[in-house]
Amino acid sequence: MHRVGSERSEHGDAARVRFVRFRATTANRRGIQPGVFALVNGLASAGRLSAAEERFRRSSNDWFTAHLIDPSTVDPGLFRDHPLAVSWFAEAASDLLERIPGYLRILERHLIDWERVSTLRPGRIIYSDAHQVLAVTAARAGDTAASSLT
Repeated sequence: MHRVGSERSEHGDAARVRFVRFRATTANRRGIQPGVFALVNGLASAGRLSAAEERFRRSSNDWFTAHLIDPSTVDPGLFRDHPLAVSWFAEAASDLLERIPGYLRILERHLIDWERVSTLRPGRIIYSDAHQVLAVTAARAGDTAASSLT
């Protein structure tokens, strides 16, 4: 069962790049809403994934490693200097985004609430490439969000 959460519309220049993030609906102790990869990898670290889920996680993580730049390989101090930074996909990165639903199905099977957030303004961008940005972010009026399971 999929429940749509709050929806907010943002008025802005349609020609600008829109970014999307799949994340937990609640913040962790550091004040960050972990992204989909951190959530599924956390389930794996806790030994909570089925064999099939673990196979999916490993093969999908390997695919993303091969097709997406790890910002910390470009700037090794990036996360040390910006520990609250989060990653956002460019909404046009459809080849990457089409692989996300498998991660979301795992979260739903484990009753972990997630939301999809879309924005033109992900925060102060500290890294960018053709597919993603890393930004120091804050919740902003005008973002759109759709939530999942409770």
